Amino acid sequence: MSASDAVLAFLTAAVVSAALTPLAAALARRLGAVDARDRGLGSGGTPLLGGLAMLAAALVAAALWLPSQEETQGILLGAGIIAAVGALDDAFDLHPGLKLLGQIGAALAPVLSGLTAENVTLPFLGAIDFGHLGGALTVLGLVGIMNVVNFSDGIDGLAAGVGAISGVAFAIIAFDLDRDPAAVLAALTAGAAFGFLFHNFHPASVFMGDCGALLLGYLLGCATVYGSLKTNAVIALVAPLVILAVPFLDTSFVIAKRLKYRRKPWERDTNHFHHRFTRIGFSTRRTVLYLYAWTFALAGLAVALRFVPYSDHHGHFHTGWSLVMGGLGLIALAASVYLVYVLEIFKFTRLRAHQLRERDPTAPAAAVAAQAERDFETGEWEVAPPDATQPAPPYTAPTHTEESEATTSSTSAGPMPS
Repeated sequence: MSASDAVLAFLTAAVVSAALTPLAAALARRLGAVDARDRGLGSGGTPLLGGLAMLAAALVAAALWLPSQEETQGILLGAGIIAAVGALDDAFDLHPGLKLLGQIGAALAPVLSGLTAENVTLPFLGAIDFGHLGGALTVLGLVGIMNVVNFSDGIDGLAAGVGAISGVAFAIIAFDLDRDPAAVLAALTAGAAFGFLFHNFHPASVFMGDCGALLLGYLLGCATVYGSLKTNAVIALVAPLVILAVPFLDTSFVIAKRLKYRRKPWERDTNHFHHRFTRIGFSTRRTVLYLYAWTFALAGLAVALRFVPYSDHHGHFHTGWSLVMGGLGLIALAASVYLVYVLEIFKFTRLRAHQLRERDPTAPAAAVAAQAERDFETGEWEVAPPDATQPAPPYTAPTHTEESEATTSSTSAGPMPS
């Protein structure tokens, strides 16, 4: 296999996905699998099941460009299982426990076919052998990645774009590790996501739904495990953590906040990165492009870790190239700090305080600041546009607890001040 096989797999999957997505949308409308609940930041009435087109694209590209091995057969079987589970959830809203069982069943398919991470190489510690726990840990890891991608899928084009960027980065690294089948798998995953993105970028005409988000996370997870088999390279562990850092961080923050307010981890809310960006005045397109850029910066860092000769892999570092890597790392870190701290905290609290002062100019400054901090902490509140014929309602200090605040929903806060 060669790099041209990966490119052709990417193109094949992209064309099939783009061509079949309208058919998947039509099927979703006929079956009633339509998002009428205003999930995420999309508008109601958008058909789901776009993931079926992505599944078909992956299967066609795999049939043409992936070798027929036991591992790949198990991966494709699991892909069909998870897409079916997601489609049923899109149509009938499965119970979370039943949905989790379906995810475990899908993860078991490749593991039982031999796709098992038996060891991992950690920086400064060397290889760690999992022994008999390898299979169980692989299942756990695949289920985790499925849910990380699924949780972060809440705005037009986000999951598809992040999946495409991540798949390309995985393919490049896997080829350099001489894991050609894993590289082709990652490339066709990226292609399926990219083809779907033609219909899913804002304003989206179709959503991938859980069918597509779970499938995308599953395939990226399988490519990660497949690429790490029988290799002692540290990058095999580091790359997935860096490349998928954006959805990992997003999911971690959201789940931590849900647990803090004693909510179920799988309950939907409006605390994701994309929700917070829109609340400080970002448009949907600007929000998703910022998140693309963040993902691209981190994916570029992961690729550089493999290709920049900063070390001889025997504990000796080259000063010049190490400085280059340090610079790239600082750029990625600066982008992360900018997006997480400046956009999430500083501008948010400033904007919220400005809104509260507009509602009641006579409110004490300390009370306004305290309310803005409280709104940032919970991440949810109601913002009703003022009626031009009525005076703005007076600001009143909150009397409810943070726990009850967390149950309110939000809308966009309007344009961001300059």
